[in-house]
Amino acid sequence: MPDQSSNPSVTAIVLAAGLSTRMGGRLKPLLPLGELTVIERIISTLAACPLEEIVVVVGHQRQAIEQHLAGWDVRTVFNTDYATGEMLSSVQVGLRSVSAGSNAALIVLGDQPALESSVVAAVIAAYRDGLGSVIVPSFQMRRGHPLLIGRVWWQTILGLEGKTLRDFMRGLGAEICHVPVNTPSIFQDMDTPAEYLRELAEYSSRRQNAPAIAV
Repeated sequence: MPDQSSNPSVTAIVLAAGLSTRMGGRLKPLLPLGELTVIERIISTLAACPLEEIVVVVGHQRQAIEQHLAGWDVRTVFNTDYATGEMLSSVQVGLRSVSAGSNAALIVLGDQPALESSVVAAVIAAYRDGLGSVIVPSFQMRRGHPLLIGRVWWQTILGLEGKTLRDFMRGLGAEICHVPVNTPSIFQDMDTPAEYLRELAEYSSRRQNAPAIAV
C-alpha cells in the first residue's frame, strides 16, 4: 500500500557497479558525453528532481567513479559482490544504505544517460499522489526505467535469494502503477560501443536543436 505521509521522501539509487563487459573494456559510467561523463549526466538530471538524496552503488573501478563524483551532492556505497552478483545485489546494497526517513527508492540505471527529469518527476508525483507503492513509467504499453519502490516492499527485496528484480516485479501484478510517458528514452540503456555511439549522436542532435538563449 502507498505511503500515507503528506509528502513522502524519495531516494534515488543509481546502479553503477557493473563490469561493463560488453563495452569493449571501457567503463560505461565514465565515458564522456558532452562536457560530462555518463554517470555525471545521470546525476545532473536527478539533481533537478524532487529527491531527498542520491545514492550511487559502485563496484568495478570504484575509486575512479568516486573521484568523478567528488564534486556532486551524492553518497556512494560499495557492492562487494559486483563481480558475481546480479543487478539485484546492487539494489539490495542501495536499499540498506538509504536514510531512515526515506519512504521510497527510485531505482536508476547507471547506463541510461538519456534519463529525462520529466519522467522522474512523473514517477515521483504518481507515488506522492498515492497511486501505488510500485511505480513504473510506460511508453506504448511497455515498461521502462527508472522504477520506484515504496519502503513497504524493501524487506521482501532484501530477502530475495537466487532471483532477480524482474522476478520480484512479475509477482506484483496489479500492485504496479504504470505511468504513461511520451518518450522511448525509458528503454534506452547503453551496453555496447554501438549504443554509446547512438547516445553521442543523440546528445549532439539535442544540443544542435536546443533553442538559443537570449543575451
